[in-house]
Amino acid sequence: MESYIVVDLEMTGLHPKKDRILEIGAVRVEDGGITDMFHRMVNPHMRLSKDITDLTGITDEMVSEGCDCAEAVGEFLEFADEFALAGHNLIFDYAFLKQSAVNQGISLQKKGIDTLKLARKFLPEAEKKSLDYLCGYFGIIREKEHRALEDAKATAQLLQILQERFYEKEPDAFSPKALQYKVKKQQPASKRQKRRLKELVEYHKIEMDLEIESLTRNEASRLTNKILQLSGQVPVQHGENGFSHQ
Repeated sequence: MESYIVVDLEMTGLHPKKDRILEIGAVRVEDGGITDMFHRMVNPHMRLSKDITDLTGITDEMVSEGCDCAEAVGEFLEFADEFALAGHNLIFDYAFLKQSAVNQGISLQKKGIDTLKLARKFLPEAEKKSLDYLCGYFGIIREKEHRALEDAKATAQLLQILQERFYEKEPDAFSPKALQYKVKKQQPASKRQKRRLKELVEYHKIEMDLEIESLTRNEASRLTNKILQLSGQVPVQHGENGFSHQ
């Protein structure tokens, strides 16, 4: 590949169906050099865990000023245009991008190349194949670890090193392949679901770590069932006109 987009995401967890994007970083590489960069902080509409903040340095204050996921992913797709993608464990990041795109009714089909797969193929002597380890292995310097743009730039350097060392030996390994990941569109929670959930949260005095308005139907359903199992229903209240739920 002479021209491609190297992308990296930071997320709240490992599962595209229930976890959320925090940050998108990418660089455009053309003729061996970085010609443009992309970075967006994303508001996940939830409180971040201490583990995520400790790992990435990303705080609730930082993401509170970020844009919505749909906006960030839409802008990234414009930046990526028709270029192939590259990344370290690329399918992991691609899964989150595709879930967001499908939720917006956008068809996303990309080709890409994965530096993790290349490292496993060409670097059997490397003790680990993580980006952290390989940056140390090759002396790649990052200003911050586990931040999307810095990791994207580091991955671009890693890919360049691997190309220089192994392209002539096996050029087909460096050809972008179709990225395969199937997702279903997630529908936003209905007004009825959100109303019922708000009643349960208010009655049981539950402190929420995420914004109810940001939930999908499945998320709202799971959360409602969890509260019902742990805390029970909102009691029926007697009124002048009969029975009504709070």
